[in-house]
Amino acid sequence: MKLSSPEFENNGFIPAKFTCGGRDVNPALIIEDVPQEAESLALIVDDPDAPGRTWAHWVVYDMPAAARIDENTVPGKQGVNDFGRRDYGGPCPPSGTHRYFFKIYALDKKLELEEGIAKQTLEQAMGESILDRAELIGLYQKGR
Repeated sequence: MKLSSPEFENNGFIPAKFTCGGRDVNPALIIEDVPQEAESLALIVDDPDAPGRTWAHWVVYDMPAAARIDENTVPGKQGVNDFGRRDYGGPCPPSGTHRYFFKIYALDKKLELEEGIAKQTLEQAMGESILDRAELIGLYQKGR
């Protein structure tokens, strides 16, 4: 699989529109080469450079095995992010340049979990159901 965005290149800077300093909406994502046997997709967006621990910005699952996630959409069930919300929480680093990992997973089943689960619960539930995965890394620094 391959994950990309029309909004930024891999390892490129995420436009402010998609951050806490802008509209704080999710960017469009393009998913290529999804396995034919995939029954659903899951997406985790997190920041490993956050102080203290990796910070979850978006947790989505039971998405259709589609080729695109449109800007400012809710493509599936949403888990709770580390802001304590069930939505996309854009990059908002306290200082410096942070990396934001957009990780898409093709799964051999729908997980059928209730909304509002934590990232760790999703990771455990995916377990051996992962058929393939892809990653896109975006960078952000306030004021850049």
